[in-house]
Amino acid sequence: MAHAQPFKALLLENVHPDADEALKAFGPIEVRRLSGSPGRDELEAALAEADVVGIRSRTQIDASLLDKAPDLKAIGCFCIGTNQVDLDAAAARGVPVFNAPFANTRSVAELTMASVIMLMRRIPEKMFAIQRGEWLKTADGANEVRKKKLGIVGYGNIGAQLSVIASALGMHVYYYDIEPKLAHGNARPMESLDALLSECDVVTLHVPATARTANLMTAERIAQMKPGAYLINQARGNLVDVDALAAALKSGHIAGAAVDVFPVEPKSKDERFESPLTECENVILTPHIGGSTAEAQQAIGTDAATKLAKYLYQGATNFAVNFPEVEPGPVGEGRTRLMVPHENRPGFLRRLNDLAERLGANVAAQFLQTEGELGFAIADLEGELPADLEDQVAALDGVIRARLVRARI
Repeated sequence: MAHAQPFKALLLENVHPDADEALKAFGPIEVRRLSGSPGRDELEAALAEADVVGIRSRTQIDASLLDKAPDLKAIGCFCIGTNQVDLDAAAARGVPVFNAPFANTRSVAELTMASVIMLMRRIPEKMFAIQRGEWLKTADGANEVRKKKLGIVGYGNIGAQLSVIASALGMHVYYYDIEPKLAHGNARPMESLDALLSECDVVTLHVPATARTANLMTAERIAQMKPGAYLINQARGNLVDVDALAAALKSGHIAGAAVDVFPVEPKSKDERFESPLTECENVILTPHIGGSTAEAQQAIGTDAATKLAKYLYQGATNFAVNFPEVEPGPVGEGRTRLMVPHENRPGFLRRLNDLAERLGANVAAQFLQTEGELGFAIADLEGELPADLEDQVAALDGVIRARLVRARI
């Protein structure tokens, strides 16, 4: 029947402490923490006892690992990306995956703006020189950002906020996005990426990793940039041909670059980082820290944990990245909520309602959404329910799994 014992949450990789309280926002949850990303055997054993798991970027969850955790109900990626999870395998097992895509927006925008200023003042070269004992006290090639043209590729949450900050500093802001976007302040849309590249003094990338954006900045695209322009990539590691960028930096066609994400990144602090960009002095290289601020990590912890808790106690899948989105609200008093991920085939809802009728249960409310081959049905039931209701529902044709929760008193 409905879940009577507190749910169990497993948090890995030093998820922010605020996640603990956020997990308990809708009902009791026992929280277990493991520092870092555990080895495979330890992770399998821990997941076998968890209802939900919270991870960051290092922990990999694949189909075989999910098979070892049949009671796992949801996964929370306490970060922006979800590449570390096999999303299709999770969906096929009725496991929604949540992330926190907007929580680090301000932190990334601030790092980008800081990089623009540092590059245009040619600070990296002066820093390397002074460490060698050289005193490059010169204004050659150093500029204010005011009146310079900033080109933003991808005008989503980060790109739009960056445009506001840059405009406040007196920059002329241009942007390009594949979807029509409302301009903030005095920002102006460009009709094409090529037009933006040839126009702007600084180009910064803020797009997701997709088949369309992979290797977005090729040698040819970098060559289209204005001579002496700057390139910033603090979005995804596969957007830029780093060999081509290094060559453009050494030739002087590109005056400088700031890169926070790379095609290949060390899996731990003990693994050596290697990149052709380390041979260049007019660069700012950072170890994927765009969202690494106390404020961003706190916001991510609260955001992702709240989504997990809401799913456990209400079945809400809003903002899940691999699941039909349903927002059913709190369970009504005296009701039992039945949550059923299922294969998206004709007749499922009829079979579910027929079973409820045979059992003498009244369907007081119902929700259904489908996405591709997956459906997610929620039914709020009233009346006396048999102890084996979950088993009876699970036996219906097309059901992936069934779960019950009662109203919190």
